[in-house]
Amino acid sequence: MSPGDRSDDARVAGRQALLVFAASALLVTAFDQINVEVPALGNVGAALVALLFVYGPVAVARWRHEDLDDYGFRAQPTRRGLITAAIAIAILFPAFAVGYVGFYTVACASKQLVVLAPPGLCARFGGLVGLHSPALVWDPLAKNSFLAFCAVQLVVVALSEELFFRGMLLRLLERRFPPNHRFLGGGVGIALVLQAAAFAAVHVPRYGPHALVIFFPGLLFGWMRSSTGSILASTVTHGASNIFIDLLQRAVLR
Repeated sequence: MSPGDRSDDARVAGRQALLVFAASALLVTAFDQINVEVPALGNVGAALVALLFVYGPVAVARWRHEDLDDYGFRAQPTRRGLITAAIAIAILFPAFAVGYVGFYTVACASKQLVVLAPPGLCARFGGLVGLHSPALVWDPLAKNSFLAFCAVQLVVVALSEELFFRGMLLRLLERRFPPNHRFLGGGVGIALVLQAAAFAAVHVPRYGPHALVIFFPGLLFGWMRSSTGSILASTVTHGASNIFIDLLQRAVLR
């Protein structure tokens, strides 16, 4: 491929990334308005969002005559991916727990900072004094099954979002904006920032402005994908993060 062809492909990839994200953001906003629960399926709107995040990369792969393997949809390098996820979990989860409890302990006790907390959270926040072992339902067939929740977070939520944002979108953006720097093998540049911003933005309609903080784990997940060449590490870390946050909230909220 000549330099001119590479330049043209980069511009095309950038336009495709913008088009796909814009269309997906509109659809996600629409689907988030569907608040209908169906037995064995759950929230219809959330299910449609997950389907969109899987079908989008499939459609783009066909459009660009590529394969999902090009978007990191593979386990290899499995060992490296799992080790990367394990290191991130071991370092970040304890730090997040301390920061979470510390922040809301301060915010909920302050008339000025309480506005930073999600509505209703401070009324239920017990902090370290109210720390308790969360009650979990282990029956996989029960309505509030913790095992089913974990499966949904790993497969339906994390895998679909990682395939869309870190697999497909980051690849397109890196074609348009190749990273200028590398950190432990992962590209650091405009593409990494843009995919993290897109990841945070699509969560705002459902969760409000507080969801913008998702930008920061988006950077980590993007770096993992770029460093390992697979979405395995980011998927495991993403799903484990959602599960850990749920457990943490159960333990500190009354």
